[in-house]
Amino acid sequence: MIPAYICAGWCAFILTLNFTSIWLMARKCRARERNLPVPSEAPPVSIIRPLRGVESFSEETLGATFDLDYPRYEIIFCVQSPGDPIIPLVERLIAAHPEREARLLVGDDYVSANPKLNNCVKGWEAARYDYVILADSNALPPRDYVQTMLAAFEPDTAMTVSMPIGSRPDGFWAAVECAILNTFQARWQYGAEAIGAGFAQGKNMMWRREVLDRAGGIRALGAEIAEDAASTKVIRAQNMTVRLVDMPFEQPLGKRTAHEVYSRHVRWARLRRVTFPAHYAPEFMNGSFAAVVLGAYAALEFGGDAAAAGLMAAAVMAVLHLGEIWLARVCGFPLDWRTPIALVMRDLMLPVMFVDALLFDDFVWHGNAMTVREVEETSAG
Repeated sequence: MIPAYICAGWCAFILTLNFTSIWLMARKCRARERNLPVPSEAPPVSIIRPLRGVESFSEETLGATFDLDYPRYEIIFCVQSPGDPIIPLVERLIAAHPEREARLLVGDDYVSANPKLNNCVKGWEAARYDYVILADSNALPPRDYVQTMLAAFEPDTAMTVSMPIGSRPDGFWAAVECAILNTFQARWQYGAEAIGAGFAQGKNMMWRREVLDRAGGIRALGAEIAEDAASTKVIRAQNMTVRLVDMPFEQPLGKRTAHEVYSRHVRWARLRRVTFPAHYAPEFMNGSFAAVVLGAYAALEFGGDAAAAGLMAAAVMAVLHLGEIWLARVCGFPLDWRTPIALVMRDLMLPVMFVDALLFDDFVWHGNAMTVREVEETSAG
């Protein structure tokens, strides 16, 4: 009977962790109107947007940068190649908004194997202000974007972050990506923040510039293959913290394929494995898979038959997914008839991606063939 009690205890522990993370996110991220007032002493802010190629929502996501309800900010678009097809769109947007301080910088500064970081170097070095936002090209900033990020700062905060919240899913696999991003990855990030283990995520990061400059500037982030992992380590080395915004920002998804969703998230899993291996190890408990298996096995060991084990498995999965559906409703995230099926598909994918990320090292990122082996070899050396 001891294995049965152990499995039942682990199942209860996983359920408790999940519902704690759901509660933490729901408490902080209830949907609200995007009308946060500008602070009375609003510091000027630099916004750096690294770009590569034209994406489905490029005109909307980049154009929104010019329409922020904030008195003073500069926009720096960064492109590596002078032949990039995004350049005419950026030039048109800049010309249409002469009231904004906006520039396009073209060129590549190789400081690491991370092409996004290389693209950001010139923008960081050109930025004029003490608060600097690094915002991915597919992030959609709301009108209160800057003040929302500023509001999360506390005296010991080095950076504020908004993870991406998937919106406008077109098709089933985009709904699966919403299930990964919105009520799964986001809530675990809020859980990490609650225990003092907040970490950077590269989609929307606002730096207190002096913190990174003390570490050697943006080039110091080349120490890791992922700039957000390097940012987290720089911040923790100075005994400072990363804080999350109270209502994360959208990333419009549009159409997604199974391959796109899987490859993107297994790539992130590989990066987590090599940059924070101790944090990656417990991810085998993610989703409902481990809890379902443990709960079903405990039901059998306590004398139940196959039907009882199946009923326990269904109950565990249902209670977890109902909690996530409630969270999505509270936070105003996309919900429709696909959501329950997408949650099940996500939980089937998670253990596969966990094992995949353990076994394989190579991936493709924006057309660049990359590997995490170099990071592991450097760490071992």
